[in-house]
Amino acid sequence: MTHSRRKSGESGQSGGNGRSSARGVTGAAEAHEAPGEHVETPGPPTVPAGGPIGLAVVGAGYWGPNLVRNAQQTPALRLRWLCDLDESRSRRVLGEYSTVRATTSYDEVLADERVQAVAVATPAASHYRLVRAALEAGKHVLVEKPITTDADDAAELVAVAERHGRVLMCDHTFCYTPVVRRIRELVRGGDLGEVQFFDSVRINLGLVQPDVDVLWDLAPHDLSILDFVLPPGVEPVGVSAQGADPIGAGRACVAYLTVRLSSGALAHCHVNWLSPTKVRTTMIGGSRRTLVWDDLNPQARLAVYDRGVDLTPPDELTDAIRHQALISYRVGEMVAPALMEQEALRNVMAEFAAAIAEGRAPLTDGRAGVRVLRLLHAASRSLELGGATVPVGAASGPAADPDLITATLPERAVPR
Repeated sequence: MTHSRRKSGESGQSGGNGRSSARGVTGAAEAHEAPGEHVETPGPPTVPAGGPIGLAVVGAGYWGPNLVRNAQQTPALRLRWLCDLDESRSRRVLGEYSTVRATTSYDEVLADERVQAVAVATPAASHYRLVRAALEAGKHVLVEKPITTDADDAAELVAVAERHGRVLMCDHTFCYTPVVRRIRELVRGGDLGEVQFFDSVRINLGLVQPDVDVLWDLAPHDLSILDFVLPPGVEPVGVSAQGADPIGAGRACVAYLTVRLSSGALAHCHVNWLSPTKVRTTMIGGSRRTLVWDDLNPQARLAVYDRGVDLTPPDELTDAIRHQALISYRVGEMVAPALMEQEALRNVMAEFAAAIAEGRAPLTDGRAGVRVLRLLHAASRSLELGGATVPVGAASGPAADPDLITATLPERAVPR
C-alpha cells in the first residue's frame, strides 16, 4: 500500500525503494456521515508526561520506511504497528528483531487502545477514508500530502478532527527544513519589510509522470512553502496558470503559475520536467531586503541582500528636484545566515508529538493542507481556461480521476 510514484529528493535522507501492489488496507472503515502560532526551531524532542505516544504507520512503500525510521528515533513516540496489505514487505521494513507488529488489518490498528496516533503514507485516493476512520476512532493523524484529492473532502476532515478534538497534521516536509523555518522567521519577523514578490523555480529533466501534470507533481512543494511563510493577513486571492506539452505526453510538462496575493504582490512558480539542468531556487523580495534560497548550493544555501529599489514620496521632494526621477537604488551587504543541519522528517515527527502533547494545532495543520489543495485546483482550472485567473476556492473538485491521482508528491526519500 504505497504511492505509485516515489518522493523525489535531495541528499541527506534515505529510505526504502520498493513498491507494494496494494492500494488500500483491509478492514478500513468507510466514511458514513457528512460533515497557534509556533515558529521556533524544535529542540531535542521530549517525552510527554504520560509517556511516549503510541503510533501506527499505515503504508510500507517508499515513504513509509522513512516514517518508521524517524518515529523510532523520536523519544516522544513509540511505534507499535506498521500496516500494509503486503505484510512481508512490512516485516522487511521493520527488520528481523523488531518488536513492532506488522498487519494487513487497519481495523486491528484502530482497535488498539495503545495507539494514540496514525501516520498515513498511502495513495492519495485512499487518504479521505483512512484519515476519517482514524479520526472517528479517536486517533490523531499525520497524513502525507495531498491531504485528499478533493478540497471539500479535505475541509470535511478538518471539521471531523475539530469535532473529535484530535490533531490533524499534513506532512509538508519542506516546511520543517531549517532553511524554510529561517525564511519564515525573516518574512514574518519583518526583516524583509513588506513582501513585494515571491519567485520560485523548480525544474529538472523528468520524471514525466503518467498520471498527473507537472503542476501537481512539482508545484505543491512551492505552494506549501508559500503558504507557510506568508505573513498573517496576506493570502492568495487568485491563480493563473499556463502550461505546455511540447513532447506530446498528454499533460503539461512545462508550467508557469502566478498567485495574486491580497496585498497586491505576486507569487510566481516555474515548474518543468524538460530542463537539462536541475534548479531549485526561491527569491522573496521585500521593501527592506531580499532573500535568495538556492537549495543546490550548500555553501550559501540562503542569502539575504540589503539591495533593492526605493521610491521617494513626492511630498518629500523639493521643487528643484521634483522633476527628477523618484526612484533610487539601494546597494548594501549580503548576509548568509547560519543554518543548523537537521533532518526535516525528524522535525515533522517531533512537531506532531509536541502538538498532541500540548493540545495545540501543528505548524502545518489540516487547514494548511486545504489551502494548498485549493491553490492546485484553481491552477488546474486556469489551465483548462487557457490561463484565465481563477479565484481561490472557486474550483475545489479533484483535478483528475482520484484513482489516477496516486500522489500529488512523488514518493522518494526527500522532497525535491
